[in-house]
Amino acid sequence: MPDTTRRARDPLLRMVALARPRGARFALGVLAGAVATGSGVALLVVAAWLIATAATSPPLTALSVAVVATRALGVTRGVARYLERLLTHDAALRTLADARARVYDRLAHAEAVHRFRAGDLVTRLVSDTDATQDLLVRGLTPPLAALVTGAGVTLVSGALFLPGGLLLAAGLLLGGVAVPLAAAAAGRGPGRRRAAARARLSTTLVETLHGAPDLVAYGALPAALERVTAADAELTRVERRDAGLLGLGAGASALLAGLTLWGTLLLGVAAVRDGTLEAVPLAVLVLTALAAFEIVAPLPAAAARLGAVRAAGARLFDVLDTPPAVRTRTPEPHVSGGAPGLRIRGLRVRYGPREPWALDGVDLDVPPGRRIAVVGPSGSGKSTLADVLFRFRDPDAGTVHLDGVDVTTMAPDAVRARVTGMPQDPHVFAGTVRANLRLARPDADDDELLAVLRRVRLDTGLLDTEAGPHGARLSGGMRVRLALARALLVAGADGPGAPLLVLDEPTTHLDPDTRDAVLDDLLSATAGRSLVLITHDRSRLDGFDEVVELVGGRVRDLPAHLPADFSAPAQARPATISPVEAQR
Repeated sequence: MPDTTRRARDPLLRMVALARPRGARFALGVLAGAVATGSGVALLVVAAWLIATAATSPPLTALSVAVVATRALGVTRGVARYLERLLTHDAALRTLADARARVYDRLAHAEAVHRFRAGDLVTRLVSDTDATQDLLVRGLTPPLAALVTGAGVTLVSGALFLPGGLLLAAGLLLGGVAVPLAAAAAGRGPGRRRAAARARLSTTLVETLHGAPDLVAYGALPAALERVTAADAELTRVERRDAGLLGLGAGASALLAGLTLWGTLLLGVAAVRDGTLEAVPLAVLVLTALAAFEIVAPLPAAAARLGAVRAAGARLFDVLDTPPAVRTRTPEPHVSGGAPGLRIRGLRVRYGPREPWALDGVDLDVPPGRRIAVVGPSGSGKSTLADVLFRFRDPDAGTVHLDGVDVTTMAPDAVRARVTGMPQDPHVFAGTVRANLRLARPDADDDELLAVLRRVRLDTGLLDTEAGPHGARLSGGMRVRLALARALLVAGADGPGAPLLVLDEPTTHLDPDTRDAVLDDLLSATAGRSLVLITHDRSRLDGFDEVVELVGGRVRDLPAHLPADFSAPAQARPATISPVEAQR
């Protein structure tokens, strides 16, 4: 289905569609809920009949049947309610699990994590995704069960006394349809504001926590805390309005229940006086009307929450509808074979239709076993080139062939199995250094981990050290070297592995002596493999087979042996660069 069609559909309908594979299980749960509610009404009706009939001294057999029916209805009510909870919650939780898996899958392929603010994305992943469960369990089950049970109760009341049945039907329609619709209409605006306020609070709080050291250093923490307090106060105001709507809905339902009960009583008393209705059916009719409104009692509250659920669904589908950052094209049938290694021709990439070209006609060849250094000033397109090679971004023009195959016709994971390395801003996960290393090679033993730590000049005693959130307990240089160690592990430096290693700024934060030692070890560890080193540091590039400079998104070839004071001429530097690329 095209994205425009999906976006045009109501978020509630799309959330319900997520449960379609488990529709049969959910329908059984609704049926069980109807049986439970009907049993509760029938229990009160039989009790009323038993009490009213007992006053007329009936045969003991009739009373015994009523007593047995009362016990049976009590057991049926409990069992049916349990089955309703079991079936509907099972269907809802399985649907929720599928929705979360779809969200995670889309995040992994769409770079949505870079398109939403951190706290807002957390809210979409947790609260907004959980709204799927709320819609199924609290938004759909009660109305559907009420529809089945209400129809049955109305028929029974109409059979006993037609005017009373019609009055009950009118009361149930007002309490079960009119009041919930009014509550849903009134709750749409507050529901949107509630979802937005929760997202603002989460975003502000997460950003304040993550930026606390800088906020303290610049004396900006009080202002940040005020923003958190203001966001919390706004959410509280919206929640208070929401609670007011729920109270109004409950009050309206109670008022309708009372009016219907009094109307039924007045009609029934008049019918008894006229002799058209017996006293026992009157008692049954009145208590049936009293019990019937338990069927529709949850509906106004459920309808009032639909606004918040709809807003949460819209935010959820904003993530699911985010287009993939890379797409796999169908290969041309007549294209086959090609030169081994990496071959780039006319590569052009930019970050928006009106942005300047971050890469503008790049040509580059990396034959098997060749080591190439790509240098250039900030904003020259180096990290964009790495993103294309890692299949984080598609070319806007030009081609990238790996062993003669266009990478855009290969699955991204298939490319990454052959092209691996280290991005510019590698993430260090909370956990031990050992756990971070085994992300690259889960089967690596301690000897292999210690060897790779020595190769990147990290103390082997760090293996059991906790890295902390985002690697906060490690220095900047240690984080870079840890990421480099992961790249060497996944590249299979000591055995079969990815034939092409791409490293984006692997010597950042390293002192000159450590940088030189790491580069020497890196060249030694990748002997026989292709290597693309992306760096702004022009020192110690004499060990590479070729040095390529990017200037303004274009390639300029340089000799492999560069003087220590080499720099690009001023006239070759780009006059303007992409704002996104400038941050890279």
